[in-house]
Amino acid sequence: MKGYVCKVCGFISINGSAPDNCPVCGAPKTSFQESDAIKEPADAANLSELEKKHIPTITIVKECGLIPNICTDAHVKVGEIQHPMQSDHSIQHIDYYINKEFVARVHLTPEKLNPAAALHIKSEATGELTAVSLCNLHGAWIKTQQL
Repeated sequence: MKGYVCKVCGFISINGSAPDNCPVCGAPKTSFQESDAIKEPADAANLSELEKKHIPTITIVKECGLIPNICTDAHVKVGEIQHPMQSDHSIQHIDYYINKEFVARVHLTPEKLNPAAALHIKSEATGELTAVSLCNLHGAWIKTQQL
């Protein structure tokens, strides 16, 4: 999948254009380059082992236990088969987008964290939630799901 990649921090714009400034690091639009930056499965019905370790899975929980009545939880786990989290092979971060607009990045420390993160999204948010995970060896992988 094509996207515009920030050459400073690796953020990928998935809405079809480069932003005026990177929402993660603030780099100017000139720091972005169009690229086939995001990997997608060749056959979604028949995933390879590599794809099963890298494609994010999204679970939407409509009733948040932390912020009741006004919050939807979005849990992202990288891989149907859990991705390793070692110093030489790990998920670096997970970026979240709502309707293809960036909303958050969660950085992951390899030896301390599992390849997963969660967001507390305001209940009135609608549309598509997209998660993009970045493996230091195998690149960026994407998954989209309805909120």
